[in-house]
Amino acid sequence: FKDSNLSLHTDNPDFTPCFQNSVLAWVPCAYLWAALPCYLFHLRRHHEGYIVLSRLSRLKTALGVLLWCVSWADLFYSFHGLVHGWAPAPIFFVTPLVVGVTMLLATLLIQYERLQGVRSSGVLIIFWFLCVVCGIIPFRSKILSALTQGKISDPFRFATFYTYFALVLSALILSCFREKPPFFSPKNMDPNPCPEAGAGFLSRLSFWWFTKLAILGYRRPLEERDLWSLNKEDRSQMVMQRLLEEWKKQQDQAARRQAAEASGKKPSSEGEMLLEGRPQAREASFLRALMATFSSSFLLSMGFKLIQDLLSFINPQLLSILIRFISNPTAPTWWGFLVAGLMFVCSVMQTLILHQYYHCIFVMGLRFRTGIIGVIYRKALVISNSVKRESTVGEIVNLMSVDAQRFMDVVPFINLLWSAPLQIILAVYFLWQNLGPSVLAGVALMILLIPLNGAVAVKMRAFQVEQMKFKDSRIKLMSEILGGIKVLKLYAWEPSFLKQVEGIRQDELRLMRQVAYLHAISTFIWVCTPFLVTLTTLGVYVSVDKNNVLDAEKAFVSVSLFNILKIPLNMLPQLISNLAQTSVSLKRIQHFLSQDELDPQCVERKTITPGYAVIIHNGTFTWAQDLPPTLHSLDIQVPKGALVAVVGPVGCGKSSLLSALLGEMEKLEGKVYMKGSVAYVPQQAWIQNCTLQENVLFGRALDPKRYQKALEACALLADLEVLPGGDQTEIGEKGINLSGGQRQRVSVARAVYSDADIFLLDDPLSAVDSHVAKHIFDQVIGPEGVLAGKTRVLVTHGISFLPQTDFVIVLSDGHVSEMGTYSALLQRDGSFANFLRNYAPDEDKEHQEANNTLEDKEDEGVLMIEDTLSNHTDLTDNEPVTYEVQKQFMRQMSAMSSEGEGQGRSVPRRRLGAAEKAVPATEAKASHVLTQEEKTEMGTVKLSVYWDYAKAVGFWTTLVICLLYGGQSAAAIGANVWLSAWTDEAAADNQQNSTSYRLGVYAALGILQGLLVMLSAITMAVGGVQAARLLHQALLHNKMRSPQSFFDTTPSGRILNRFSKDVYVIDEILAPTILMLLNSFYNSISTLVVIVASTPLFAVVILPLAVLYLFVQRFYVATSRQLKRLESVSRSPIYSHFSETVTGSSVIRAYGRSQDFETISDAKVDTNQKSCYPYIASNRWLGIRVEFVGNCVVLFAALFAVTGRSSLSPGLVGLSVSYALQVTLALNWMIRTMSDLESNIVAVERVKEYSKTEMEAPWVVEGSRPPAGWPLKGEVEFRNYSVRYRPGLELVLKDLSLRVHGGEKVGIVGRTGAGKSSMTLCLFRILEAAEGEIYIDGLNVADIGLHDLRSKLTIIPQDPILFSGTLRMNLDPFGCYSEEDMWQALELSHLHTFVSSQPAGLDFQCSEGGENLSVGQRQLVCLARALLRKSRILVLDEATAAIDLETDDLIQATIRTQFETCTVLTIAHRLNTIMDYTRVLVLDKGTIVEFDSPTNLIAARGIFYGMARDAGLA
Repeated sequence: FKDSNLSLHTDNPDFTPCFQNSVLAWVPCAYLWAALPCYLFHLRRHHEGYIVLSRLSRLKTALGVLLWCVSWADLFYSFHGLVHGWAPAPIFFVTPLVVGVTMLLATLLIQYERLQGVRSSGVLIIFWFLCVVCGIIPFRSKILSALTQGKISDPFRFATFYTYFALVLSALILSCFREKPPFFSPKNMDPNPCPEAGAGFLSRLSFWWFTKLAILGYRRPLEERDLWSLNKEDRSQMVMQRLLEEWKKQQDQAARRQAAEASGKKPSSEGEMLLEGRPQAREASFLRALMATFSSSFLLSMGFKLIQDLLSFINPQLLSILIRFISNPTAPTWWGFLVAGLMFVCSVMQTLILHQYYHCIFVMGLRFRTGIIGVIYRKALVISNSVKRESTVGEIVNLMSVDAQRFMDVVPFINLLWSAPLQIILAVYFLWQNLGPSVLAGVALMILLIPLNGAVAVKMRAFQVEQMKFKDSRIKLMSEILGGIKVLKLYAWEPSFLKQVEGIRQDELRLMRQVAYLHAISTFIWVCTPFLVTLTTLGVYVSVDKNNVLDAEKAFVSVSLFNILKIPLNMLPQLISNLAQTSVSLKRIQHFLSQDELDPQCVERKTITPGYAVIIHNGTFTWAQDLPPTLHSLDIQVPKGALVAVVGPVGCGKSSLLSALLGEMEKLEGKVYMKGSVAYVPQQAWIQNCTLQENVLFGRALDPKRYQKALEACALLADLEVLPGGDQTEIGEKGINLSGGQRQRVSVARAVYSDADIFLLDDPLSAVDSHVAKHIFDQVIGPEGVLAGKTRVLVTHGISFLPQTDFVIVLSDGHVSEMGTYSALLQRDGSFANFLRNYAPDEDKEHQEANNTLEDKEDEGVLMIEDTLSNHTDLTDNEPVTYEVQKQFMRQMSAMSSEGEGQGRSVPRRRLGAAEKAVPATEAKASHVLTQEEKTEMGTVKLSVYWDYAKAVGFWTTLVICLLYGGQSAAAIGANVWLSAWTDEAAADNQQNSTSYRLGVYAALGILQGLLVMLSAITMAVGGVQAARLLHQALLHNKMRSPQSFFDTTPSGRILNRFSKDVYVIDEILAPTILMLLNSFYNSISTLVVIVASTPLFAVVILPLAVLYLFVQRFYVATSRQLKRLESVSRSPIYSHFSETVTGSSVIRAYGRSQDFETISDAKVDTNQKSCYPYIASNRWLGIRVEFVGNCVVLFAALFAVTGRSSLSPGLVGLSVSYALQVTLALNWMIRTMSDLESNIVAVERVKEYSKTEMEAPWVVEGSRPPAGWPLKGEVEFRNYSVRYRPGLELVLKDLSLRVHGGEKVGIVGRTGAGKSSMTLCLFRILEAAEGEIYIDGLNVADIGLHDLRSKLTIIPQDPILFSGTLRMNLDPFGCYSEEDMWQALELSHLHTFVSSQPAGLDFQCSEGGENLSVGQRQLVCLARALLRKSRILVLDEATAAIDLETDDLIQATIRTQFETCTVLTIAHRLNTIMDYTRVLVLDKGTIVEFDSPTNLIAARGIFYGMARDAGLA
């Protein structure tokens, strides 16, 4: 059976016939039978529909049958021999029988696979392959023996064997082709199915199926349409279905446990409690649900990982055989070639299996993310309001973005939990065999370094957390600056805020420096570890015992084993910190998923007393269990088809009543019945980010007639003409490009179109102009409206509509105070009559003076209030009017406190900044889309960008880094060459000489290498921080000086993105990436240098391998870069759609559209995964090809070592092959870091782009500064002045000439869009003149610096914008006024009592946008600012809506007394404020129409008279 002379110690090796007939024949059979049970189980579960019998299938089957026949022939031949008396050995019976049965099995498998729809069978390919490999040896030896004997000893068996071999070879070739797709499989409707599903076994193994996309990506940048559809099992629908089932099971179990615990005994004392309690068992475990869902792919990945780990230890063993072979000159040459071949085969197997493992695990990570996002989305649609109050939208979105991503990132490492210890144990075992106990010294050192690494990592993490805090505060400040940029410009406050941002940035950079130094230390440890370990181990080994000779085999096998050991030891600390983070994420997700949900049974939707639509019986409701009830003991019946008005003072619970009907509140007692479908119009219109038409249809099919009717009734037709794309105009998020009134009307149109049975309308009329309100009431809500005959519950403040309602419900403090028809309530003279008196202000008297009839008063006076509340914003406006006012009005209407109206649940919205205002229509007309798409860069990144970054780092710094890296590589090579020389010397004399000298030099070289690495890392750190500072500074300074028009056309999100995402990349990602790139680049180069130096012949192979490598690299980088871009573009819609859903969840639930929204979210996630999936595949495709290049390097290094063995020392061979074994990793990393660098360097490009936009005029012109104390008189003159908003737009003011004397009070009036605000903007040079000039006290304002001008004028802006910080900072950011001045100003602006009642006084913290002050108080703070400045010219831009008349009177009175001597220009919306002014300027379409004193103008009966008459003042 075994004969070592025959098979090993000969130049012509062979196996014994017995071995050939038994082992070699049985190996493939054993494999097939072993694989059979698992494979059958797999086939049973994955049935794809059967494949029609094809030629290919027939041929395969025929071959199988023939092979079976050949085996039987062999068997019968043996029997024949037995009968004829020459007894063959038993093996000749056993083997044909085994082989025959196995071939029959293979034939049956071919057919079974066809019926199960398998197109290409891996199991059989491997089987045929094994048959062929095992057949090659007998194939050779049969021919050899025939040649040596001169005749064929056993002709029959000779013939059957060669027939068998030919058939097996054909079977192998045929099995590589794949079958047609299965018949009856559901027709694939996919326009672009993923080729992986139909790929053959070999194509899947080598990821060949990806090649097509790689080529396409190389030819042109990939687009969305090039991406494949997802595989069925990766789609949200499938993943969600499985995960939700498992999660449901977990929840049910938890509920059962809780019930059992509740009924069981309560633990009596604390001690028992501790013994009893595993408290976590009570909550449903989300982790278990995840594990149960994804267990199968997990087990598969574990299998792959195990095989790969075991394979990685074969190469060091082969290396030791190879070195032994080189040092033994008598060994036959074929040994060497065999070892080289085996090394190659082993490496290739390792590569293939490793990438199958990675693919499996990364795809699982994708599914994890899909599942988690889906579960969170579904939960967010049903959480109760108390939960929503606790967490902001941002926090919930974070769960989805950050925490789900964490899971995806940790999944690839999870198998390390068992694989790392396994690798460590195996490595230590083999090292022990090699070097004995001295290994422990090295291992001990490694283990000692782990806590050091850990400590550095912990410190770095702590710094990073702190740095994130600074980053957050910087971004928050930036977002406020961008939001209030207009105010900053008007007040000339930019320098103060610039200083604040730079202060935060300084701190941030300080921390960055520390992190970078720590990073340098950890790099030092990482580079020196393998070296120090080798050093200590070998040092201990040679010093322990004189007889320990260090030869090449021992040294280099140990080095390669230590290299294997390095990876798990380095990964463990990383894994542990990752797991810690993920467990935090898991807790957060788990906590969110186990929150309370809304009770769907809260409102009875099925039954109701006939004739009624809504009944509340003794209802008490609260927003959250811990709050007092908002509504108590309500008894309300609404008959079918009635129009009911709900009125009452602010905060009495009107909106809450509607929420209670929708089931949004928690019902404490009572019953609510509501039958029929519901449409709901919330007080704050909720608009989706899609076209206007989609907003109105809201998921219903388009019925043109009904749609037209809805638009007409809601007065939207006029708006459609103005909108650039009609009803196909895309509406920005939160309805940004619609005015408040338009948003509200779209919301009403949605309700009208839904054609529901019950309409709940929460004050839809307050946001629109008065005449529009009337139109909507008449056309939609009122008795003659579209909705006549439906049940309507209308919350309203408009008193004029009450007479037309069927009955009125008056609420006060959460209960019904009166109820009945309008006339009945008036006669009763109760709280309702009072309410009427309060709400119709003093215009009554004036009306009567104007001898108007009572009816007129009813219509106009009351509408007048509506009008002052209206928002005057339409897209026709050429003024960027803000929506603040309308928002504040809404706020005022539904009190800010969380008790009143349940406003607590309204999410604190970011203030809209100038950047997000209505874009003038003329400009938007160009395209349907509101703002220009942000362009994604296409193609390669320009070299100039790298040059920009290098300049920012510093030219010399860059050079030094490269040189240091070169030096480090040289030192490393030197150390290893020294080691090889040392081993050769020891082997020659068979004893050690001068150990200490050898060790000393080796140590010196190694430590030099470490120091050089550390130096280069520190240099890079300094350079990186420098670059980060310069790039951010340039960006910040440019943005602070950008003209207002830039902020009007660029969404603030886009600018913020530069400050957050791109600056983050420059700060944290670029420098380490560059270091890694340099590292792998120099590693690869030094490997090639070493191999070429030891075996010069290798130089021949370098060129073809390099060409192959570059070829693959070009394809990969082009494709993966574009895939990455597509991925990041498709990611944000998931989150924005989610935050939109969270804000509009009540509307979504009211219309019953939760299911559709879940589907939309799933579709968005799938779109994102569609670009993630090919990205993962592209990494595997690359890995296999690059590692193939690396494996070739190993093969040729070994081969040339064998061919040149006569001239080579074992030490050199060990050196070159152990280097070659590392090269694959370096090559792989090099491409990955290159493409990383390329996708990240884009950040530099984007930051640069915004650092070069045009700037406004200089802040201070040194040569022409205004004289001190200017302006003395405060005289303002416009001369032939014209202005436009942006080049290419119409003129807003045309040829304006007027003169205002010092101390005059001038009112400016005119319709919306007449150019009133533009005039003030010109005065402050926010808009620069198209022609003409403005003189103040005879000085042309265009000649002086912007700050000199703006700081000498004062404005009280329309929307009071406050910044988060102290009140002191808000009044005086430069700190140039004294305490007394400030208190004086506060006294005059009636804020004194409020501020002195605050414990912090002037250091009272204002929240973002001043949300913690009422709107009136904010307005007063702006007045205080003006009082502090006390300049000669005051511009007062009156708030559009009479926010509250009281504040307004205060402001007017203060201005009349305090600014008596100043020139005051007031843009008035309510004429009664300017009736006593010196003169009034009437503008129309940008020209002056009238300019005279109010009395003269009224006498002249012109435009002003008309306006005054409308307001009841004339």
